[in-house]
Amino acid sequence: MNETLLQNDGAGSLPDRIYARVVEAILRGDFAPHNKLPTEGALSAQFGVSRPTVREALARLRSDGIIDSRRGAGSTVIRAPGSPIVVATPVKSMADIERYYAFRSCVEMGAAAGAAEFRDADDLEALQLAFEALNTAMEGGESGADEDVRFHLAIARASHNPFFVTTIDTTVAPIRQFIELARNVTDKKSLARVRTTQAEHQAIVDAIVRRSPGDAAEAIRIHILNAKRRIFENTPLR
Repeated sequence: MNETLLQNDGAGSLPDRIYARVVEAILRGDFAPHNKLPTEGALSAQFGVSRPTVREALARLRSDGIIDSRRGAGSTVIRAPGSPIVVATPVKSMADIERYYAFRSCVEMGAAAGAAEFRDADDLEALQLAFEALNTAMEGGESGADEDVRFHLAIARASHNPFFVTTIDTTVAPIRQFIELARNVTDKKSLARVRTTQAEHQAIVDAIVRRSPGDAAEAIRIHILNAKRRIFENTPLR
């Protein structure tokens, strides 16, 4: 689309229309949360506008909290337009961690069952890529926290239920990252622990591939139960 066509495409300035087009693409799922946007040059070519026009639209997306941009790293979608900016419920005690894992289990069992029932070929490809990225991070001695979030979000997106996606993205993931960060300060994952966690993830993927909602829900229940057990074994939170 070139600037002439955009000029005839509704009201508002040219950057406003680029902003609207990017928002539409995010809502369609073309650019998912935690994934990068195309470069300024690529967006300029896609919409047939100048880079300064794209830059102005991206600045507005940043100010609205939809994307985050870092020099040399490009722009990343951090939340879907219209979704609330949620402050995670504070975790103050071991009892709070117990409550969190009970909540997380309910949400993610539903998401996994939905993924097994409604996933399509694109969902399976995205899930496999996220699974492989998580494995690579863990085997490289990294925490894998970001990759783990993307893996669980891939499961939620495969359910084609936006309520699961939003809940996991804005409520489940931030608290999990906080807890796992506290653990990872002192706990370096052994190879045996990495293999155990990988097997748990593989069981979830396999059940979704087989279109078995019951098995998918049970596999993620076991994974979350074991994740809680690992937290209580290694995190000195009070």
